[in-house]
Amino acid sequence: MSEKPSHERVSRDLDESPVRKASVSHSISSRVSKSKAEEIARIDKLATAPGVTLESFAHLDEKKILRKMDWHLIPMLALLYLLSFLDRGNIGNAKIEGLVETLGMSGAQYNWCLTVFFFTYAAFEVPSNLLLKKLRPSIWLPTIMVAWGIVMTLMGIVQNYHGLLIARIFLGVTEAGLFPGVAYYITMWYCRHEAQFRQALFFSAASVAGAFSGLLAFGIAHMDGVGNLEGWRWIFILEGILTVVVATLAYFTLYDFPETASFLTEEERAFIVFRLKYQGASNETVNGIRVAQDDTFQWKFVKSAFLDWQIWTSIWVYWGIVCPLYGISLFLPSIIRGLGYTSSTAQLLTVPIYITASVLAVAVAWWSDRVGKRYPFILVCLCIMAVGFIMCVASATPGVIYAGVFIAACALYPAFPGNITWLSNNLAGSTKRATGQAIQIAVGNLAGAMASNFYRAEDAPRYILGHALELGFIGAGILALIVLVFNYKRINAKRERQLAEGAHNGYTPEELGELGDRSMTFKYFL
Repeated sequence: MSEKPSHERVSRDLDESPVRKASVSHSISSRVSKSKAEEIARIDKLATAPGVTLESFAHLDEKKILRKMDWHLIPMLALLYLLSFLDRGNIGNAKIEGLVETLGMSGAQYNWCLTVFFFTYAAFEVPSNLLLKKLRPSIWLPTIMVAWGIVMTLMGIVQNYHGLLIARIFLGVTEAGLFPGVAYYITMWYCRHEAQFRQALFFSAASVAGAFSGLLAFGIAHMDGVGNLEGWRWIFILEGILTVVVATLAYFTLYDFPETASFLTEEERAFIVFRLKYQGASNETVNGIRVAQDDTFQWKFVKSAFLDWQIWTSIWVYWGIVCPLYGISLFLPSIIRGLGYTSSTAQLLTVPIYITASVLAVAVAWWSDRVGKRYPFILVCLCIMAVGFIMCVASATPGVIYAGVFIAACALYPAFPGNITWLSNNLAGSTKRATGQAIQIAVGNLAGAMASNFYRAEDAPRYILGHALELGFIGAGILALIVLVFNYKRINAKRERQLAEGAHNGYTPEELGELGDRSMTFKYFL
């Protein structure tokens, strides 16, 4: 909303509104003395007070506020995820620099080191997101980051297969909370028609991590022999130390919630909360009151997430995207080296793939938010991914295989934030959304455990089995997406009929708020 030339009527309304009254009545000193919880409760009360409408905030510049949020939130989130993906996938770079030979591992043992990471990673994601809701993001996210940075550094001094296996298990435990935590964190600030662009900005850091990983490994590998350590050990040690340093900075630069954001004015905070509380709801009212989302913590909301059909269906879409994602991130250097290139060239040839994918992820997300649709973009990306892997299976020519992997990567990186955002758009209530996103990412990331075993050493250099299995998961993802779209459209049509008949008048606003996305006033986002 742009600045209006005349504010007489709006100003008069605001002078009488609870937002302005409370803003004036609280001095700076009283705000400082309040605890975080009290401040959150106070701003929430301002945003949902009777008489507060969107018109109450008409004098605020919405685009300016969003830009302010972007500058204060997204860069640090992107940096955190870049380091997470870098630390998770650098084992692929270490492999072609001699890790397997130094530790005397077989191909199967190396694959197990990749696989075990995902077991603990999946197991700890839901508890971590619930802790994030209970604790402050500025404390929880940097803390787990310090922990995984320490684990990563220690991976540089392992002496055998069992040491590496145990280190990867603990890396899964410590990294589990970051991605679902950040994905949920974004939904605490941005409305659902704005979220994918922001998810893509921070997720594109994974693409940059892929490119940066190749460049960094190329440089660090030349430290081979420094301190009597192999080059692959320095990859783990230096990247682990970098993670700890950035995590320490994150304690001071991450913001918690809109209600306590120091870079926003009091009215801007109330406006952001107002937008979030009433997103997804129809314009229908109950006794003149709009239905706000229930953001309290209740175990029934956690249970509701575990029993929600859409979460489990979306996991199949997630698998269709994440199996190829992990297959490419873990094995791309090996696939390229298997085509006849040297280790150094293989590292560098991964860079253009990831940079292009990063740009496309942001561009597609911007377009998706702009038109207010999710599924058409995800569907097209899945189909393009299938074309890429078909090229890899059908040809033995190195150039064609490289092009196939390039095409697949350029489609799967835009598809991933689209899928994450789509589910979060359709989960109402912050507790259910925190739990549902963690379930999707936790169970979905078991695809990483599967993909770790798709590309076997004995299948080199063409890896036909691995590419074919990726194709199978892409097909399953397309079918699951069709099921989601059919049911969302059917349920939306049913709810429109119920609202037209006035069925919502049999409930209180609080009851409808508790029902969340199962309320007849909630409309599923397509």
